[in-house]
Amino acid sequence: MYFYQPSDGHGLPHDPLNAIIGPRPIGWIASFDAQGNRNLAPYSFFNCFNYRPPIIGFASSGWKDSVRNIVETGEFVWNLTTFDLASAMNETSASLAPGEDEFVRAGLTPADSRIVHAPRVAESPVNFECRLSQCIQLTGADGTAIDTWLVLGEVVAVHIDESLLENGIYQTAKARPVLRAGGPSAYYSIDESQRFDLVRPDAR
Repeated sequence: MYFYQPSDGHGLPHDPLNAIIGPRPIGWIASFDAQGNRNLAPYSFFNCFNYRPPIIGFASSGWKDSVRNIVETGEFVWNLTTFDLASAMNETSASLAPGEDEFVRAGLTPADSRIVHAPRVAESPVNFECRLSQCIQLTGADGTAIDTWLVLGEVVAVHIDESLLENGIYQTAKARPVLRAGGPSAYYSIDESQRFDLVRPDAR
């Protein structure tokens, strides 16, 4: 067994943590600032944390534009990254000056949301409109504050392209979601051939 203590470094060409916890869904977060300037950025530390109310969240290393915007306005939109949108998503990861529009850089169309004011990515087949529920600064086990911020939002509206619904059931593989993997450039998608089913056992 390869063993290391993270505080001493991992001793490998690339930190394996991201690859082990993966593949990870991408938090493609649209927001806007108090002046109405749009922002769109992907976050690889992202997931869903609660059913009712539905809560999703992403972590940002540093107080970046997305975090600042969401704290200022209390809103954001998560957009599903699909295989066809992977290059556009990657374009939005560029470090732009505050106020520069990633929608424009990536050739994407901002669409009005129904409940919140933050824009949706029109080309994305699934969007979650969210209201900020918590913004938490992470700490180490010793209580030392880290310059990483966990943003949690309650999903207040959901948009789904009806082509992804079959008999009312969302088809995960059909959407061809893009997932982040280990290494500086590794991503994955999924297809129906990788599906298997497990029925939850009855309680004893």
